[in-house]
Amino acid sequence: MSGTAARTFGQLLTTAAQSFGPRDAIIFPDRRLSYEQLGQRARSWAKALIAMGVRPGENVGILLTTRIEFIELLFGITMTGAVAVPINARYQAHELAFLIRDADLVALFTTGRVADSLDFGERLRAALPSLEQADKGSLALDEAPLLRTIVCLDPPCASYLVGGEEALAAGADVPDAELDRRIADVAPEDIAFILYTSGTTANPKGALISHGAQIGNSRSLGVRYEATGDDKVWSPLPIFHIAGILPMTMILDLGGAYMTVPHFDAGVAIDMLGREGATIAYPSFVTIMQDLISHPSFASSDLSRLRVMNSNFAVQPDWIRDAVCAAVPHTVQVSTYGLTEAAGTVTTSRLGDPWSLRTGRCGAPLDDWQVRIVDLETDEECALGERGEIVIRGPGMLSGYYNAPEKTAEVMRDGWFHTGDIGSFDETGHIMFHGRTKDMLKVGGENVAAAEIESMLQSHPAVKLAQVVGIPDERYAEVPAAFVELAEGENASEAELIAHCRGKLASFKLPRHVRMVTSWPMSISKIQKFRLRSELIDELEQGKTS
Repeated sequence: MSGTAARTFGQLLTTAAQSFGPRDAIIFPDRRLSYEQLGQRARSWAKALIAMGVRPGENVGILLTTRIEFIELLFGITMTGAVAVPINARYQAHELAFLIRDADLVALFTTGRVADSLDFGERLRAALPSLEQADKGSLALDEAPLLRTIVCLDPPCASYLVGGEEALAAGADVPDAELDRRIADVAPEDIAFILYTSGTTANPKGALISHGAQIGNSRSLGVRYEATGDDKVWSPLPIFHIAGILPMTMILDLGGAYMTVPHFDAGVAIDMLGREGATIAYPSFVTIMQDLISHPSFASSDLSRLRVMNSNFAVQPDWIRDAVCAAVPHTVQVSTYGLTEAAGTVTTSRLGDPWSLRTGRCGAPLDDWQVRIVDLETDEECALGERGEIVIRGPGMLSGYYNAPEKTAEVMRDGWFHTGDIGSFDETGHIMFHGRTKDMLKVGGENVAAAEIESMLQSHPAVKLAQVVGIPDERYAEVPAAFVELAEGENASEAELIAHCRGKLASFKLPRHVRMVTSWPMSISKIQKFRLRSELIDELEQGKTS
C-alpha cells in the first residue's frame, strides 16, 4: 500500500483519516485509536488552539510523557500552522525555564503529578516563580513574557491553569471551515517542529524542522525498510524525541499502526510485541535490547512476524549483537546513522545487504541525501577508509536553529551541514560512525579517537560498556580516562583493563585512569560525557589536596 501524497502534517492526517478510517493508527498497551479517531481528536485540539488565539507561526510546547494525547497534540498544533515544541520530560526546572523562554512559547500543554518522582506542576512552579500569582489564560509572566496559556490535561488543575476539557469545550465553537482553511494554508516549507537537541555539553539548541523535511525523510526511511500499510512499528523511544517522531510519521503516512509505551517495561513490551504482531521494531539501545532478551517471557513469545529491527549493532558491543541475533534469528537487523537536525535518519542498511554490513556499518545514505567525509582541518574530502567529519546535505535538513543565526552559521557552510561527528566510508558506500569531534582527544599532539579506546576496552569479556573522555595533564595536555560498566557477574580491575589494552593500542592511547560505574548520566539518548569528565577531574583534584 502506498503512502499519502500529503506534504504537511495536517494534510497527512486528514487524508489518512479518510483513507484508513477504522484501521488502528496508534496502539498503547491498554488503549488504541483508529485513524478516524486520531483525526477527530487532533482536530478538536486544533480548534481549541484557535479558540485560544494561537496564530500560525507561533510556538506551542508539549510537556508530557509519552501518551496518546501527546500524539493528538502534535498533529493538532501543526494543523493550525502553529509550531509544536516537544519538551524532554526529564528536563528539570532550570532547563524548562530556559526552553520556555528561548522557544518563545505562547501556550503549553502539560499535566500535574505523573509519579512520585515526576510532577510537572511542581517543576513548572520552580521554573516560573511568578506563575501562582498569574491569571488563567493571560499569564503575563516576567520569566516568559510571551507565554499566555498553560493547559492542564488532567485534574486537579491549579487555578492559573486552563483545564483540558475546558479548552476543548471552547474549541467546539470554532467552525470546521476555519480549521480546514488553516490546514490548507500551511506550506511544506513551514516549520512543523522545534526539536531541542539533547544539550550534553551546554544549553540545547532548537532545530527548526519543516513539514516537508520530516514527512519526506520519514517516507525515504519507509522506502528503505520496504514498509507498507500492513506493517506495525513498535518503538519504546519517547515521542518528544526525533527517534519517536520519525517512525511514527513513516507508518501513519502508509496506513499502518504505530505502537509505543508510556515508559519502557520489558514484560509489557514483550507482551505487546507478540500480541499485536509487531513487524518493525526500534529498540536501538543496549539496555533496552538486553532487558528484552533476558526477560523470562521472551523465549515463549511469538515474535515470528518481526521482520526488521533497527538495532544499530554497528555501534554496540559485540555481545549484544550476538545475543539478539541468536534470540530472533529470522529478523533482519539494520544499523543507522542520523541526527535531530536531519529530521532523523540519514543513512541506514538496505534489507538485502550482507549481515556483516548490516551489523558492522551504519548503512548507505537514504535517497536524496548527500554525505561526505572531510578532513577536520582542511575540509578536503577524505579517501575511502580515512576518518574525518561527516557533512551532509539533503531535503530533510533543518531550516536553522531557532533565534540563533550564529549557531546556524557555525554548522551550515556552503549548503553542507557539519555534523561534528567522525565517520568513514568503505568501498561499498556504507558509512561507519566513530564518535564525535569533541571525543577526539589531543594527547601530546597526537589525535586519539575515544571510540577506538572504547572498542578495545569492550573487547574484554568482563566489559559491558565503556566510555572514554579526555582529562587535563601537565605533560601531555590531555590524556584518556575510561569509565566502564561491567557485565553482570563479571569482575575486572583497573590494572587488568589497562593491561588488556597494552600492546594493542599505542602507549599514548592507553587510558590513564579507569573507573567502574553501575549507571550512566544520561540525556534522553546519549551518555553525558561532560559529567563523567567533571566528576573525575573533581576526584583527582581532591586527591591532590588530601
